[in-house]
Amino acid sequence: QVQLVESGGGLVQPGGSLRLSCAASGTIFSIYAMGWYRQAPGKQRELVAAITDGGSTNYADSVKGRFTISRDNAKNTVYLQMISLKPEDTAVYYCNADGVKYYSSDLRLDYAMDYWGQGTQVTVSS
Repeated sequence: QVQLVESGGGLVQPGGSLRLSCAASGTIFSIYAMGWYRQAPGKQRELVAAITDGGSTNYADSVKGRFTISRDNAKNTVYLQMISLKPEDTAVYYCNADGVKYYSSDLRLDYAMDYWGQGTQVTVSS
């Protein structure tokens, strides 16, 4: 199986910076895309940024120019560098792994569409 563990959330003042990390562990062979989603109170979960194993990236319009997603394929880890944070960035941020190939208990190569982390709170407030 595969687990995703996020870290790096917290409280920051407007204009500040944070760096989120998400490490995928387990009997992983490869992960096609890793990304970050967020969900604010009373709102739907939305894509923040995603990156493929080839390095192609996709960002929500609201974070372009402020957030940067990167990935270490060897470590199955994805990062989200956030600068110029705004109060509207306040949300629970969830890590996602999409298109995961992993070895099952009988050593077969299996495939799963989605894995999610437990979420990390980011609060931007003065």
